[in-house]
Amino acid sequence: MANTTFSGPVRSQNGFQSISIDSTTGTVTVLSNAGLAPVALPNANTTITTAANSGVINIVADVSADRTYTLPTPVAGAVFNFIYGGGAADGHDAIFTTGSDLLYFVGGVTFFDTDTSSQPSVVFSDGNSNSKLQVNLPAAMNITFVGTSATTYQVYGTVVSTTAPTFADQ
Repeated sequence: MANTTFSGPVRSQNGFQSISIDSTTGTVTVLSNAGLAPVALPNANTTITTAANSGVINIVADVSADRTYTLPTPVAGAVFNFIYGGGAADGHDAIFTTGSDLLYFVGGVTFFDTDTSSQPSVVFSDGNSNSKLQVNLPAAMNITFVGTSATTYQVYGTVVSTTAPTFADQ
């Protein structure tokens, strides 16, 4: 693979993409985007895609019911960042899942409890099968999932709520 060096600015009218190419099939996989607008996620259960959601800020709305955001199969280098975009604490949960306990989370999130003075705490995944993260009643949230292999996402971030987030198997 060749490297290109530029001596001036590199400009794009529609962002940049980091990709990988399968050496056997030639399939191109988008790992991340840069310079693209944030993605406002709908008030619905949503399947997240690497092409549309990696490398951008994904805004989770103040939703009308618990919503599930299904991540794609992990790819090393793909990064998904989710923030809560509501104007007040939500009355419903944001649930992030891989859809399979064979594709799981490693890491944890810092939790700030808005109705107690004992602060903060950390909620960890089990690191071997927890494939679901439930963010209960978010008042604020900034969570990042980083693909580290074909089976794992490193997870880190912050949740502010009256109820601690939980990791679980499917």
